Amino acid sequence: MIATPAPARPHTRASLAAHLHDLGVRPGGVLLVHAALRPLGFVCGGPQAVVLALRDVLGPDGTLVVPTHTPENSDPAGWNNPPVPADWWPVIRAELPGFDPALTPSRFMGTLAEQVRTWPGALRSDHPQVSFAALGPAAGRIVADHTLTDMLGEGSPLARLHDLDADVLLLGVDHGSNTSLHLAEYRWPAAPRARVGAAVLTGDGGREWVWWDDVDLDESDFARLGADFEATAAVRVGAVGDGTGRLMRQRAAVDFAVEWLARNRRTEEA
Repeated sequence: MIATPAPARPHTRASLAAHLHDLGVRPGGVLLVHAALRPLGFVCGGPQAVVLALRDVLGPDGTLVVPTHTPENSDPAGWNNPPVPADWWPVIRAELPGFDPALTPSRFMGTLAEQVRTWPGALRSDHPQVSFAALGPAAGRIVADHTLTDMLGEGSPLARLHDLDADVLLLGVDHGSNTSLHLAEYRWPAAPRARVGAAVLTGDGGREWVWWDDVDLDESDFARLGADFEATAAVRVGAVGDGTGRLMRQRAAVDFAVEWLARNRRTEEA
């Protein structure tokens, strides 16, 4: 077996910051990051070094935002990775701990998101399924008043990022991970709806299971949507470590996606 050669030098906080600066991360801006760190190669300091590099480039006036979603806090009837027996569903709905922004970990968003969530001074929105964490001057405005219903729509941090003309960085991941594209689903009148459930804390220190009606989120075509968006030259693509970074203005991506969904999903349904 032929061994994979090691890079000439390990990647560091300083070298990653240089890559991010060259990619176009804006000092003083607001940046939503979706990341998988393994494609970056060996990073001296791991997730901590990546967060530090991002903050170095953003500077003291910039704000770093990550998704800290908790998809396991959902109706077990819809679980498929893995599914659970139907006779477990009532037990899970009755016993799953209520979402606590300070305590509930984000298990499926990657190590960078969890690093930011636990960073001193980070603020987190209180949605039981699709919370976001933020570090920086605009953090409070971004995570405040995250509505339970229309959870990635106009009452969500995604809409606040749109208001703030934020950037989106896909770091080692493709457009299938671009949560901002879900905001376009809420701005697309034909979006189907679904019943959603989660465990939440109550004001008296207890917990309860709540249900609500929301958009039936569907990212199955986001990779194709993103490829079409890249074809407009609106995405800056460059090396970050051994991996690839994709940087875009969130407004441009969402506005493009609204029109794209109207053309393509309606065509598929016809």
